[in-house]
Amino acid sequence: MIDKVTTLMAAVDTIHSGNTIMVGGFTISGCPLGLLKELSRRPISNLTTISEDIGFANTASFPAEAIRELFTGGRIRKVCASFIGANPFVNELIQKGELEYELIPQGTLAERIRAGGSGIAGFYTPTGIGTIAEKGKEKKVINGKEFLLELPLRADVALVKAYKADPMGNAVFKYSSMNFNPLMAMAADKVILEVEKLVEIGEINPELVQLPGIFVDQVILSERRAADVQQT
Repeated sequence: MIDKVTTLMAAVDTIHSGNTIMVGGFTISGCPLGLLKELSRRPISNLTTISEDIGFANTASFPAEAIRELFTGGRIRKVCASFIGANPFVNELIQKGELEYELIPQGTLAERIRAGGSGIAGFYTPTGIGTIAEKGKEKKVINGKEFLLELPLRADVALVKAYKADPMGNAVFKYSSMNFNPLMAMAADKVILEVEKLVEIGEINPELVQLPGIFVDQVILSERRAADVQQT
């Protein structure tokens, strides 16, 4: 048996300046907020992040101060995302030229990550034809229709979030929180899984596992849940 459970601080210690990081979640649904908060406290710089969005300006779970910390001091150099409209602070950095960004259609983002995790060299899609998304990309006419060549995305580290997992990293998600998490876990060299609940090995029916532990390197219990465990 391989026990992959570690502490939040030890897990974030494995992230280094210059890394490309995938962050699971759809806004805060399935987002590894504990890992992001700890990352915001670190003197790390020059990161590239890949995520569906770049968060809201403020939520009860992830306040504006934490987001500002993530995007100040050169911590994040570039963001690759589908939606950047709900965070005025980050948009201000983009307008000032202090933050690079790549806006990727949501379906294309998911497929590029899937390609990265599946060893696919690229794919052609009509999405983005005639928009800024086609800038600098190879075009090909297939059956009389134009397509763009999209290349795979991979990362040094993926930060993902599940509802529960066992110590080997076999995980189950809750409702829509599954979103980008499994795809990102397949497309990164190292995967840190944040969970709300740790269960014994064998407690999860193998047929219900949505992210096999083979893709997970480290498992941490979310800050809130860890505090609850300590109090009991």
